[in-house]
Amino acid sequence: MQSFTYRKMDGITALKASFTDFKYKKHAHQEYAFGVTLKGIQHYYLDGNLQLSHQNGVMFFNPEQVHDGMAFNREGLEYVMLYIEPSLFLEAIQKKDIICFEKPIIYNNMLKQHILKLSQAVLTEENSALCHELFLQLTDCLVEQDFSSSMKKDSFVINNSNFAAR
Repeated sequence: MQSFTYRKMDGITALKASFTDFKYKKHAHQEYAFGVTLKGIQHYYLDGNLQLSHQNGVMFFNPEQVHDGMAFNREGLEYVMLYIEPSLFLEAIQKKDIICFEKPIIYNNMLKQHILKLSQAVLTEENSALCHELFLQLTDCLVEQDFSSSMKKDSFVINNSNFAAR
């Protein structure tokens, strides 16, 4: 059994996938990709390293990061992904240069909920204003959590300058 549903809205593509016996060949996306494993275990190689995203795992893929993908076992796999154009993402987080996420998988319920809400809104073709608001909530959550090395460096500089100004 295989099911793949895609919808695109305002620079964001949402995918809901469910399969048992399917395998993605090595590929890369031009976009940032954020996903949540809903059921099963997502098994993939990213930058040559094996990754296993269990249920509720939040996955990060940087633009042009080569990976493959499949279900870990015959139990199957269900997940959602958001593919966000780099220019849209960088504008929302107020960065000019591509940032890279260090950890490919984390377990964070708040971030998971933001991804699920936005993917559901895009997949059900909610109005553009709602999708934009949910997108900004997701990016705010990412910035607050400081998941990327570039963001951490910037935060460190900002924190030091705030400290020095006191």
